Amino acid sequence: MKAAVSDRSIAPDRRVIVISDIHGQLDYLTALLDKVGYGGSDLLVIDGDFVEKGARSLDTLHYVMRLVSERGAWVVCGNCDDWGRALRSAPTRPDGGAGLVRYLLKKPNALLNQMCAGVGVTAAAVPTAELASVLLDGYAEEFAFLDSLPTVIETEKYIFVHGGITDKPRAEWDDYGCKKFDYFLHTDYAFDKWVIVGHQPVMLYRESVVDANPIIDHARKIASIDGGCALKDDGQLNALIIPAGGGEFECAAYDKFPRAKTLSAQRGGGASFYIRWGDAEVRVLRRGEEFSLVRHARTGYEMEVLTKYLRREGGRTTVNDCTDYVLPLERGDIVSVVERTSRGYFVKHGGVSGWYFGEIEEADK
Repeated sequence: MKAAVSDRSIAPDRRVIVISDIHGQLDYLTALLDKVGYGGSDLLVIDGDFVEKGARSLDTLHYVMRLVSERGAWVVCGNCDDWGRALRSAPTRPDGGAGLVRYLLKKPNALLNQMCAGVGVTAAAVPTAELASVLLDGYAEEFAFLDSLPTVIETEKYIFVHGGITDKPRAEWDDYGCKKFDYFLHTDYAFDKWVIVGHQPVMLYRESVVDANPIIDHARKIASIDGGCALKDDGQLNALIIPAGGGEFECAAYDKFPRAKTLSAQRGGGASFYIRWGDAEVRVLRRGEEFSLVRHARTGYEMEVLTKYLRREGGRTTVNDCTDYVLPLERGDIVSVVERTSRGYFVKHGGVSGWYFGEIEEADK
């Protein structure tokens, strides 16, 4: 299926705020919009995946619909947003829609589960065809909105797409390929216009440091902005800001973590590694109550991880995303505290996650 491309223009006096991968975290979205001072003539572009994963997908959908109708926001369809098509096609699939029901049973925060709650049904209680009919009728306005979203928005200087594009003529761009283009930055594509994408959490592009800040590749004109909101324990919601009249991009971010002030400096740095989703198999060398020593299966790298992060999956041991990176910090730096342990604190500073082994005190928000 071909990608639906919408051609639009941006007035030169408008500031553009681009946010992707909200994933049902409505409080993150509203807090970030407040932080960047969204208002007036600002143009907000939501670059896909605004539902799924988080606890308030349906509320987020309604809020985004209001942003479009009342504020003229632009929205691109992400691979997690195309539920109208998925719901219509499920009963006609060879499994009769059983795959969709299995997904909903495993994902309590799924948009369709929240819709089911609103109309008083459960996914497993009725045949898939009946479920599809009930939801499509009960949420006709919502599905009409989702169905209307373009795959790509192209302007004079920018292309907004959730996953990525190829260098083929745009008439050959594939709809699903544009929405779900894993590791887009690992291709050799370069463009004449800025291509702004989400989908792939930016920290997955880094080998040893967990950095949730947007990646801006000036040589190839690609900006990747997914900060791992709702997917990563230490994730954040990023905003890429295009100043009125153009110029260098600016960035802002929001996360939910309590703020603290460091009471001493630490040098940080040294050897480190990042075990992450998709490459998380480990062998446990020593299991402890709070920390365990593991060896990464692919690389052989050994590190201490929080024992609560260990998982058994299909006969393998995996670990939740983690790193042993030690952050370089100065006394008085403000950090976001992700984990408090007997050995120190796992924190974020400037979007980068790592360990701090000094003392902290609560900081004003």
